[in-house]
Amino acid sequence: MQTQNLIKQIEKARNSKVITYVTSDRQGPVNARVAMDVIPIFSRQLRKIGKVPKIDLFLYSSGGDTMVPWRLVSMIREYADNFSVLVPYKSHSAATMIALGADEIVMTDLAELSPIDPSTANVFNPADPVNPQNKIPISVEDVMAYFDLAKNKFGIKSDADLAKIFNKFTESNPQIHPLALGNVNRIHNLIRMLAKSLLRSHKKRMTDNEIAVIVDYFTEKLYSHQYFIGRREAKDDLGLKNVVNADSVLSKLMAELYEEYKKEMGLGASWNAETELGEGRAVNTKIYKLACIENATESSYFELNLEYRKGQVNIVQQTPQGPIQVPQEQVMWRVVGQGWK
Repeated sequence: MQTQNLIKQIEKARNSKVITYVTSDRQGPVNARVAMDVIPIFSRQLRKIGKVPKIDLFLYSSGGDTMVPWRLVSMIREYADNFSVLVPYKSHSAATMIALGADEIVMTDLAELSPIDPSTANVFNPADPVNPQNKIPISVEDVMAYFDLAKNKFGIKSDADLAKIFNKFTESNPQIHPLALGNVNRIHNLIRMLAKSLLRSHKKRMTDNEIAVIVDYFTEKLYSHQYFIGRREAKDDLGLKNVVNADSVLSKLMAELYEEYKKEMGLGASWNAETELGEGRAVNTKIYKLACIENATESSYFELNLEYRKGQVNIVQQTPQGPIQVPQEQVMWRVVGQGWK
């Protein structure tokens, strides 16, 4: 495979062992996130590699489960004296947390990290008006910004006035249950704890003050989850002294490896059910690679098998005589198989 050939070339250039972890950033049902089901797969591949001086994790992901980074980083560190993350392009949210746990973050000029403030959803969150079975996520950063606005912008300091602000927040939408806000606070504290633990895991110890500055930036002071951080800002402004610029040879190899995964997995591509069905077809089945964990000798892919089919659904339309149901042709899809291969 071309990907494994490129992995071997990176290993030679870096004098390391390389594992790749790539998740699909496509929309719709062909999207994948950092998830706990990768842990056994990493374990198997790491056991085959064995204890080595240095492991590089080639990482591309838009994020996912914030509980995975500490588990994954801790496991990799059992097999390597030095752990580095290679960032070819996107390593957002939970992927940024994984990078924070590395002794070295090697970034190309295209590489970007992101804030690690999550959105949370549990049974106490507001129901989605479009699909009441789903819950609307609450952004941790939005809640923190609301109270920051009250305290630091409007100068509200007393406990009584802050209590009124809290009541106003919950009363503005009765669907915002106080326990949903409690969950937001719990997750906020958890993310900060995990980020500190990841930074403390570095082989070269950081001071508590250096760690506090980095954690504050990545959890609170960047203000938007869509704020993406390049290598210069990460190192010079946000305090990540372990950020390293990939040299020209490594940058080329990382870019080529990313392009191979992009072709194989359709990274960044749009998704539309009608397009996937194909012109002139009534039924079609497609297999998508949504996630990949790979080293120089072994590959594991999470595959999703979707069936597309033309059908009719009834759409309610309003008329002067009242609502009527109008049949309309629509492309429907269903999952017919999924899992790691």
